[in-house]
Amino acid sequence: MNSADHRNRPMNPGKDDAWLARPATIRLLWWVFALVLVASVVLQFVFKVKGYFGLDGWLGFGAVYGFLCCLAMVLFAKVLGWFLKRNEDYYEEPDHD
Repeated sequence: MNSADHRNRPMNPGKDDAWLARPATIRLLWWVFALVLVASVVLQFVFKVKGYFGLDGWLGFGAVYGFLCCLAMVLFAKVLGWFLKRNEDYYEEPDHD
């Protein structure tokens, strides 16, 4: 076993101690994120948003715009990954027989 294999193994095999990797924590975070999103849209009924360009004054514009920008960044990163991807043996020494 080399040092890279040792770093990637969990310290306690069979039990994942990372709190962000637990299914219950992931489920809780999804609920919290959804509630924050809903609250930000509902609060626009209480606090009127003055749009500077007309479109940005619509109800839920910030949430939709943020989601679409995030989606665009993820898709751009995927496409960029296709161009920057290297073979698995990219760093291995070539065999000179």
